[in-house]
Amino acid sequence: MDRFKGIRADLPFFAAIFWISGMYLLLIVGMLASDLWFAVTHVDSKRFIEILRDSNIISSVKLTLFTCTVSALFSVLVAIPTGYILSRYRFRGKTLVDAVLDIPIVLPPLVVGLSLLILFNKMPPWNGPSFEEMLGHSFTYNVPAVILAQFTVACAFAVRTMRNTFDQISPRTEHIALTLGCTRGRAFRSVVIPEAWRGISTAGTLAWTRAMGEFGPILVFAGAIRGKTEVLSSTVFLEISIGNLEGAVIVSLLMVTIAIIVLVAVRIWDKGNGTRFLQ
Repeated sequence: MDRFKGIRADLPFFAAIFWISGMYLLLIVGMLASDLWFAVTHVDSKRFIEILRDSNIISSVKLTLFTCTVSALFSVLVAIPTGYILSRYRFRGKTLVDAVLDIPIVLPPLVVGLSLLILFNKMPPWNGPSFEEMLGHSFTYNVPAVILAQFTVACAFAVRTMRNTFDQISPRTEHIALTLGCTRGRAFRSVVIPEAWRGISTAGTLAWTRAMGEFGPILVFAGAIRGKTEVLSSTVFLEISIGNLEGAVIVSLLMVTIAIIVLVAVRIWDKGNGTRFLQ
């Protein structure tokens, strides 16, 4: 009887948490279902194929896959050492550094793009050449601008993921490796990285999907030039701007499909290669 009383006493708690979680889940499912319903009821199969075969859409897909992959790789390369430093070491100004690294997450996307535009075209503040002129390469309104805009925001999420990952890894095994004669770099490569592989995979996936969904910084810093800097998020904007709602919905569904494929593929890879990676 006491057991059943305990279950009845917990029912309000479970009802509340499942209701809150379920409402948010229904919101996401509802958004996806509405896009699918619109595509099925307003776009016939012939028009659907025409949209997917459009040269601008194909070019946008290729550029999206390329830039997101490059941005995610750079994000992980930066996030691993940065997250490790924030997790393992104490230094003066650490709280400020930690806060600064979160700025791309909390800033409005358009502000990020505007800041990048000013940085590469108006800096330095003295009367001298801009960073683009000093580098001898034009970033603005080119593919490198797309990658840099995606990387700036995606890397912040990857850094946060990697810091949380290293926070959950005990430094004891690393210290043991050091006492056995390993250098700090070898201990990091041989002990820490294998233990952090799942976090690295998560950081890379999060960075990739975040880069694909980025729009504001790309629009300001790289533009939405068809056949040049147009990625899928820009395509949705361009299709809506010309009144082609059908095309925008189809591209949106394409982005959802790509995101699901990437997320599922990474999870399958994690399960299939995790044990082997740790050996």
